[in-house]
Amino acid sequence: MSESQPLSSGADARTTVAIITRNRRRSLLRTLDRLAALPERPPVVVVDNGSTDGTDEAVRSHPARARLLTPGHNTGAVGRNLAVRQATTPYVAFSDDDSWWEPGALETAADLFDTWPRLGLLAARTLVEPGHSDDPLNAVLARSPLPRRADLPGTPVLGFLACASVVRRTAFLETGGYHGLLFFGGEETLLAYDLTAAGWGVVYEPALLAHHGPDPGERPGRDVALRRNALLTTWLRRPLPVAAGRTAGLLRDCALRRPGTRRVLGESLARMPAALRRRHPLPAWVETQIRLLENDAREGDC
Repeated sequence: MSESQPLSSGADARTTVAIITRNRRRSLLRTLDRLAALPERPPVVVVDNGSTDGTDEAVRSHPARARLLTPGHNTGAVGRNLAVRQATTPYVAFSDDDSWWEPGALETAADLFDTWPRLGLLAARTLVEPGHSDDPLNAVLARSPLPRRADLPGTPVLGFLACASVVRRTAFLETGGYHGLLFFGGEETLLAYDLTAAGWGVVYEPALLAHHGPDPGERPGRDVALRRNALLTTWLRRPLPVAAGRTAGLLRDCALRRPGTRRVLGESLARMPAALRRRHPLPAWVETQIRLLENDAREGDC
């Protein structure tokens, strides 16, 4: 892996912004423009997941002076782990190449981490652009039924949007960051489980604002990846009866010929031996929290 540009010091030297990208040079440069304009002037680390569109040269010449990491292939979400390891600040905020932070948000996040030593991850309120509309996940996180903790701010949650989150670097590295088996698609849930199991707080804080400007087109394979990774996450961390039940449900969907299900099953089975080798069930108290969230979601659908 090669790299370029030293991390620059900024007006608020507590938080690095980490970005993973692949063949989205134009969108990435817009994001870098916005990050360079932030009053915090955060150092930025960009992981180029094997782009072939000139992303590397564009990053090197951009005034944001980001540190560029080029692992030479598509590392998926694990690219974020590479960026966190390179960061020298106590906190790391994540952006995608189509997302950015509201001015002042990173300073607010750092103040919260400074104040609450058991805080491991902050999930921000995400505004979808253009139009500043709330991402649907905001409402889901805001109504989390998990009990508040006296040693944490905000609303405890077990999920978040990767491109609108800030982590305590030590907590992220201690729990291993993003799991390589999942690659992309709903990878946040497993990280939220692992942080919580390790005693770190994962909370939603709507005072933090992040902006997301995704391409309006379809994302081929996204639904398959989400369903595959939901099943793999269950096998990696949940009780065996839960994992077996989810697998049976997938087999029923396959029998009913639900679109994409055969591919979900095939990709899941190909990864299942690795998932079983790396299986590490969560503590019972975390499983109780997951079931509380699932019951609440079912009641909300009624």
